[in-house]
Amino acid sequence: MDWTQLLSSGRLCRPDYTDRPGRPAYLQDYDRILFSEPFRRLAQKTQVHPLYDHDHVHHRMIHSMETSSVGRSLGIQVGQALVRQGRLEDGLQHVMAGTVQAACLAHDIGNPPFGHSGEASIGAWFARLFATGTGLGAGISPDQRAEFEAFEGNAQGFRITARLEMGRREGGMRLSYATLGAFAKYPCTAASAADAKGSYVGLKKFGVFAGDEALFAEAAEALGLPEERSPKGLRWWRRHPLAFLVEAADDICYRILDLEDAATVGDLDSDVVSEILEDITGKRNREDDPQMTLSDRVGMLRAMAIGAAIDSAVAAFLDNYDSIMAGTFDDGLMEVSGKAPAFARLKEISNARIFTARRKTELEIVGRQVLFTILDEFHALFVALKACNWEADRLLSQHGYWTQLVRAVDLDLRGVVDDYTAAHALTDFVSGMTDRYALRVRDMITGQVPG
Repeated sequence: MDWTQLLSSGRLCRPDYTDRPGRPAYLQDYDRILFSEPFRRLAQKTQVHPLYDHDHVHHRMIHSMETSSVGRSLGIQVGQALVRQGRLEDGLQHVMAGTVQAACLAHDIGNPPFGHSGEASIGAWFARLFATGTGLGAGISPDQRAEFEAFEGNAQGFRITARLEMGRREGGMRLSYATLGAFAKYPCTAASAADAKGSYVGLKKFGVFAGDEALFAEAAEALGLPEERSPKGLRWWRRHPLAFLVEAADDICYRILDLEDAATVGDLDSDVVSEILEDITGKRNREDDPQMTLSDRVGMLRAMAIGAAIDSAVAAFLDNYDSIMAGTFDDGLMEVSGKAPAFARLKEISNARIFTARRKTELEIVGRQVLFTILDEFHALFVALKACNWEADRLLSQHGYWTQLVRAVDLDLRGVVDDYTAAHALTDFVSGMTDRYALRVRDMITGQVPG
């Protein structure tokens, strides 16, 4: 792969776009993401702890902005090292940093309410629907069902940026090819990932819905991403090299900051968190200020740990540069970095103590029931639309209740022409909800009087 192509400023569905003086593509990408409604909604979406009232607990927007900051640091440090080595033209290190920063800002934009448990709940609801073979489930082919049974926020994120935003114009936000490539952690469809059976790190999940494959293919071709074929001949692509930096920035932020949140809400003692963070920072050679609170100490160690992890990720990228550029690198940067043992311990602590905390578990159960209730009701609306031969005007003229419901939530029925597109319209609506808006809609459709 070649950086001249990989940092292309051409835009999705507008390949001839060229940078304006003082307004490079990556800055426009960052601004378009930042000012979009889906990004704004991240302020009310779960990171780890759903429906928490504590002001210092992370939500998706803060996490995305912190990841963006770390990504910028990774990009500039890698870029400067490559310039020194003669592998990158001087000046492009800033394009690299800005591209990673923009991609990091968008990396969670497709996540549904209630965090990863929300993804699992949407998938479980569709699995139940397909098992019954009723409603929309009767008209969606087995090859397409995996997109819904294993609902994936990464694929929804690409759909938002490439199709749904900016009035649904061709190309959506029309982000630069470089930013879209860096964003694409899993450059494959659900069908190609299943057929290739996880033979590459970018195939562990899927990041593109079948209906959006042509849009991603346009970006991949412009970027020069190596195209591969599954045993059945289905397309998938090798990762953009900067996708490894976006992934590392996410890993650094959520592993370290989830730990800090656990101390904030009392799931872990602050002194335990401090000891764990010292696995990353190393033991300090001076005593702490005895007046320092445990919270301040955790905050200081968190900052030091992030800095140490960034340095480690940069070194891992440079150490594996040749295989990354060849498209053969088959791991995560933090997994092969000098901080790999410490990050493995962070993962163990998260799985054993944070993700299984009682209050978090209780609220995830609440979230599942909320999403099931909403999906049941709006699925019935789409079944009624199907009975009207997918003619929205006919539905709205014949069915008073569905008309009220569409109006109440401003439901977008554009582009719904069959069961597959209807199922995506349903997931567009539900996954776009904030945690609290999902509760409001649940209360409305179950007849609870607003307070």
